[in-house]
Amino acid sequence: MTRGKTTTTPGATRGWVSFVGSGPGDPGLLTVRAADLLKQADVVVTEVPEHATLVRLLLGLPTYDVETAEGDEPTPHAGPELVDGGFGEDGQPLTHAARAKVVVKQAKRGLRVVRLMSGDPFLYASGPEEAQACVKAGLGFEIVPGVSSVSAVPAYAGIPLTTKDHREVAVVTCGDKVDWTQYADNRTLVLLSAVGQIGEISKALIAAGRPATTPVAMTRVGTTTEQATVTSTLERIAADARAARMSPPAVVVVGNVVDLRETLSWFETKPLFGWRVLVPRTKEQAGSLSQRLRGYGAVPDEVPTISVEPPRNPLQMDKAVRGLVEGRYEWIAFTSVNAVKAVREKFEEYGLDARAFSGLKIAAVGDKTAQAIAAWGLRADLVPSGEQSAAGLLEDWPEYDELLDPINRVFLPRADIATENLVAGLIDLGWECDDVTAYRTVRAAPPPAPTRDAIKTGKFDAVVFTSSSTVRNLVGIAGKPHPSTIIAVIGPATAKTAEEHGLRVDVLAAKPDVDELVDALADFGAARRAGMVDAGQPVTKPSDRKPSARRRATSSQ
Repeated sequence: MTRGKTTTTPGATRGWVSFVGSGPGDPGLLTVRAADLLKQADVVVTEVPEHATLVRLLLGLPTYDVETAEGDEPTPHAGPELVDGGFGEDGQPLTHAARAKVVVKQAKRGLRVVRLMSGDPFLYASGPEEAQACVKAGLGFEIVPGVSSVSAVPAYAGIPLTTKDHREVAVVTCGDKVDWTQYADNRTLVLLSAVGQIGEISKALIAAGRPATTPVAMTRVGTTTEQATVTSTLERIAADARAARMSPPAVVVVGNVVDLRETLSWFETKPLFGWRVLVPRTKEQAGSLSQRLRGYGAVPDEVPTISVEPPRNPLQMDKAVRGLVEGRYEWIAFTSVNAVKAVREKFEEYGLDARAFSGLKIAAVGDKTAQAIAAWGLRADLVPSGEQSAAGLLEDWPEYDELLDPINRVFLPRADIATENLVAGLIDLGWECDDVTAYRTVRAAPPPAPTRDAIKTGKFDAVVFTSSSTVRNLVGIAGKPHPSTIIAVIGPATAKTAEEHGLRVDVLAAKPDVDELVDALADFGAARRAGMVDAGQPVTKPSDRKPSARRRATSSQ
């Protein structure tokens, strides 16, 4: 990715610093302005380790090191230079002054520097000190506010800081010199850096006149999928926090507004909240699935099991594309998004565009494939009205009619491992088929050892299989998922393959569609959670329970 210098940033040629608030943890809370500046930055000075991953995700860069195969040219480095502004070379946290020196040093190189800060730069952060250092150095700067943990973490915990009955809020950074007597009234208190002192703070507030039964909530790593909240009272919060092993970073709310969490908790009650879900797909295809999983509160872990590569012999595909241009076919049938991509790439290689499809009927195996066709400026003439599969496509495919169909041939660009059912069905309907290998699916390299161990020992809560090949390849490169892991599959054929490999299918999508698959897993999670709540049991994840005996394959539900 090549980024040209923009002329809209003031002082860009002399160095310019943008102090950008990243929010309290959830990448979705980054502002539009913040995202725009990160995309333009030459250097990003980070504050916490998570910032590097956030930047890479935002820019669509790999979050892992990519090795090049022998003979391949390495991909040019894309994205800004990342500089650690949180810790020094000795591994110790940098002081405000030391961080300011790092920022000034980078800006003096004449670069556009983004100083990425947790929360908001000017609210309980070192933004003022670092901005003053820029002024002293003669460097221009700007402030991009971020969502502060003061308001965001309680909101994600389902606790409003103000209501019609509680309109005053006090924010306190806890330390040795706080006069707790001034907080004896019924104002809502938001306490920062209070975890280690919560016992003493509670005693001081009670001594100042706050009732011992005053509600208290402590939320750690708020707005992330690791968020955990303990609700208690002033007299019990210290013991309850110890029992729950609460640790920084955490935000504490004191006041009657805490009681509203019982009805307003929305984040921690998501159907798949905190579930670690294995996504064994091609790297190119995992994005939309993972995004939908995150929407339900899950933590997707993408493990490529398939690599999509061109056919070994491209001559067959070349001949078919020439035949398409020359009018050899009546139909072209796309059975996957990858098939659309393969044909489109071949068109681009020949300098062709969508106009070559003039007069040709187009069939798509399902809605996702039809969308990929539409993105090319084309419209599918046939999409299954029922099951979105090869069988569903055959159900709606018309018989060949010598009077109505001037040509009796179908172009079928597919994977090298595709089944012959569709070809046989089309022949039965009177059509001739050119079944062409448009791409190959190759088993990917095994994932790292920690991932293989997590798969086998049940550290994943669920795995979503989007094809039979993902089942075979995952088991082949990493072994069988642990019996406690929920198995979700996209269709009957994938379910059969999973069962043949000794896996019990827990979730079956209503139709072969990635969104439907994730929605079905979310429904399963919601039902499971509701059952635990109704039974008065603590809500746990599948990985929290390890059955002693390996479950055997049964028929899917």
